[in-house]
Amino acid sequence: MGRFLAGVGSALLLVLAGFFIWKSQAESENPVPSAPQPRAAVPLLDTMVEPPSAPEKSREEKRFARYDKDKNGTITRAEMLETRRKPFQKLDKNGDGKLSFEEWAVATSDKFAKADVNRDGTLNAAEFLTTKPKPAKKKKCAC
Repeated sequence: MGRFLAGVGSALLLVLAGFFIWKSQAESENPVPSAPQPRAAVPLLDTMVEPPSAPEKSREEKRFARYDKDKNGTITRAEMLETRRKPFQKLDKNGDGKLSFEEWAVATSDKFAKADVNRDGTLNAAEFLTTKPKPAKKKKCAC
């Protein structure tokens, strides 16, 4: 027990000595560097002309411009819905202009059909294992 207390005491003394040494070095150094010397001002040439700059568009102005296809300053209902037309047509497999539940869930239905190897309408454990999501590919860093 005596050796343990002696070891703890000597460790504390070493830490305390290191602290005082560090503190004494910190006080001897000047932590604030001297101010830099001012430079001579460079005269601007009278012939220098600033390049023309276009006004910055806000995020909403850019979004408005994407929807306004005919550039007349207004967005019609048809222009607003146009951005949804192609994704809708991809889902509408039979082209009737309506989405059934099966059409809406086409990705899941196709995955199920592909996994159901024996075509019994159910998935056993081995078939279900084939529906496991593939791990996301990690982007290669060109560091």
